[in-house]
Amino acid sequence: MKLFRYGEAGQEKPGICGDDGKLRDLSGVIADIGHDVLLPEGLDALRRLDHGTLPEVGGAPRYGPCVTGVGSFVCIGLNYRDHARESGMEIPREPVMFMKSTSALAGPNDDVQIPPGSTKTDWEVELGVVIGRPARHVPESSAFDHVAGYCVVNDLSEREYQLEGTGQWVKGKSYDTFGPIGPWLVSADEVADPQDLILWLEVDGERRQNGSTHDMIFGVAHLVSYLSRYMTLRTGDVISTGTPAGVGLGRTPPMYLRPGQTMRLSVEGLGCQMQRLVDGRA
Repeated sequence: MKLFRYGEAGQEKPGICGDDGKLRDLSGVIADIGHDVLLPEGLDALRRLDHGTLPEVGGAPRYGPCVTGVGSFVCIGLNYRDHARESGMEIPREPVMFMKSTSALAGPNDDVQIPPGSTKTDWEVELGVVIGRPARHVPESSAFDHVAGYCVVNDLSEREYQLEGTGQWVKGKSYDTFGPIGPWLVSADEVADPQDLILWLEVDGERRQNGSTHDMIFGVAHLVSYLSRYMTLRTGDVISTGTPAGVGLGRTPPMYLRPGQTMRLSVEGLGCQMQRLVDGRA
């Protein structure tokens, strides 16, 4: 299933891409895409619906973040060898974990704000994992039992905030609009192998990143198991699993985003995002 949320920011309604490929409204069936809807029984109930009887969503709606009620937005750094090398950092021996504020969440096509005075705002296309059944001390062998689905994430970063001065990653990752997710939440049963997906990102039509989740150092199952040792992963939590090479920081000389530019990015089978860069002071 491809689930989505649409409408004005803060007033999104739930929807589903029906068996006929049309966008259908779910607001008469569920309140939103989150909480118990993401549990196995909630997703099974949506599968059993006759999608053709649901109202169509007209026009070209704004897509909101594809899931609501996100308690933790957990990110994994340096999870592709080529990205670690281009960043001048050692290949990690275990996952590098950091948090991104949930206030950074945005719709997949919303404008991305460059912080006032920023000269080092950077892009990162990533595979997002949305938790269904809560996970605590989960073995890797059963980790996928706790995955509701997958989505596209743009893990935007302000490199000066992240790496210079006090060098706090969460500070460089959490500006408003620095976490677009969606457009779809694709249920796990529709993704045959999350370690075999092409992901890419373009700026103003120029391909900047082109990779495969096959190249992750730590795969999805390992990450879910690993994180569940240190925190309870709750229903609706999002894990952003790292980015391949091609970020602005890794270029010679470094290349960063400016107001007026446009990003397009995608993970195979999970839809496409497109964002315009704007001045955060506007």
